[in-house]
Amino acid sequence: MYHVSMAHFHIKTKNGRPYLYVREIARVRGKPTVVSQVYIGAPERVRDLAGGEGPMAEARLRVQEFGSVWMAERMDRGIDLAGIVDSVVKRDPRETGPSVGDYFLYAVINRMIDACSKRALPDWFASTAIQEVRPVELAALSSDRFWDKWDRVGDDELRRIERIFFERIWGLRRHEPDCLVFDTTNYYTYMSSGTPSELAKRGKNKDGKHHLRQVGLALLVTRGERMPLFYRAYEGNLHDSREFASLMDEMFGFVCGLSGTKRRLTFVIDKGMNSEENFARIDEHGRIHFVTTYSPHFAPDLAAVPLERFSPVAGAGKDEAEPVLAWRTKGEYWGRERTVVVTFNPRTARKQEIAFEEKLGELRAELLAMRAKVNAGAPQWRDEGVVGERYVAACRHLHLPADVYDLRFEKTADGLRMGFRQDAYRVGRKRETFGKSIVVTDHDDWSTEEIVATHFDRWQVESEFRQSKDDDLVAAFPLRHFTDDKIRCHLFTCVVALTYLRRLELEFAQAGLHLTAAAAMKQMRTLHSILSLDGRMKKPRRRLEEPTKTQALILRALGHAVDPKGVLHPVD
Repeated sequence: MYHVSMAHFHIKTKNGRPYLYVREIARVRGKPTVVSQVYIGAPERVRDLAGGEGPMAEARLRVQEFGSVWMAERMDRGIDLAGIVDSVVKRDPRETGPSVGDYFLYAVINRMIDACSKRALPDWFASTAIQEVRPVELAALSSDRFWDKWDRVGDDELRRIERIFFERIWGLRRHEPDCLVFDTTNYYTYMSSGTPSELAKRGKNKDGKHHLRQVGLALLVTRGERMPLFYRAYEGNLHDSREFASLMDEMFGFVCGLSGTKRRLTFVIDKGMNSEENFARIDEHGRIHFVTTYSPHFAPDLAAVPLERFSPVAGAGKDEAEPVLAWRTKGEYWGRERTVVVTFNPRTARKQEIAFEEKLGELRAELLAMRAKVNAGAPQWRDEGVVGERYVAACRHLHLPADVYDLRFEKTADGLRMGFRQDAYRVGRKRETFGKSIVVTDHDDWSTEEIVATHFDRWQVESEFRQSKDDDLVAAFPLRHFTDDKIRCHLFTCVVALTYLRRLELEFAQAGLHLTAAAAMKQMRTLHSILSLDGRMKKPRRRLEEPTKTQALILRALGHAVDPKGVLHPVD
């Protein structure tokens, strides 16, 4: 179909008796190599087959997953990840087997379909028709060989590889985006405290695994196409604003250096990146502009603006009956006057109200239990300061401000007494922020609709992070690599897999097929390649199953079809 030669019979003689096998040979790095061997039977079965006798109509000797690996490898066309890596990490003349670049590509193919550990890779690939798509000696894909090869890729080499890769991705663009979306996430690891690492540190983990060491990942995607264009792994305890500051020069320089970029480039960032120094550097840059969020906690006057002053924003929100509202003003932020838009989303406000009431109920129940212990004079509940600290800890656990309740303590002859009262003013001020976001930008010339739409498009990078944490596709965490260089290599393959999956969705969209990469992979995993043997035939053969309607549409969107003989071929 692609690389594998026609299957043929092969007879081995053991103890004077012939045994029949079906072999397939492909060229692996230019040399004919047996890539598949299936045992057929003993001499009696050989005679049956040779004479066309016996009950066998068609025997399926091997059924392997084809559609997914073909589709994954196809997304590398025009990019050539293995070639990029090998151009930076040169092949040693004495080196045998897959190249360093090959190891990256096979890891990416796996992460696009059914991510597994490096130890499990040979068995996983054995269940697929990878030999028809990109032949390889499966025994060479062992975890030990991966570590040996990736040991040759240091941070400097990886950055050169990344740069070439994203330059080629940029060359595939259908549009010239003038807006890019940036955000960060983190991935936990089970690395022990004693294992040396500059990347894996304890910090605030976004999946709640605060007790584990973690590694941060910064990602930049194009607005609209959602195509990754830049990323960086960083220390897990580094604050977002500090990481953004450390990346600004490199990231801005790379993006502005790409051919065909617009003169004005806007970066959409989150409030975690905000700092006086960061915006001073953006202001000094001639081509970079920004849209960011600002915490209502630090701008209570803006959050308290009555909704009567807000106006509907066309095209914003999911429900036309309840549109997003906005109010526009100006204010001084980070040393300059900026345009400020306060938005109100009714759906979000209702969700936050419900969650807030539930948390208040939980906190009140906790306070009742605390009061009972204090008033009963229970041990370890007789110190006013300690009780106050436990209240603050309970608020922190529920993500509530500590000022929603006032605690009162009184010392009596019988011991400490405790009371509490909800602070109606503070609770009311908190409710005023529900559903509201504060957007700050240096785009004075943009309409309110443009600013709001750009702000809402932060979901485009967040969706890539969600995909990276999927259990099957990409599956970046938990990190099971225990040196910084291998963590960086692993995260690079994850970002490449994300990029190729997104490229796949864009290919579908261009063909008019509205299908996610995850749904397409699920469908194509059941398009099998079959090595079969017909008793009436003199030779075994390979063919594809007849595709389902959805599989046929996917193949057509990628310019291919399966003919009645089970052969995949290009179509116009």
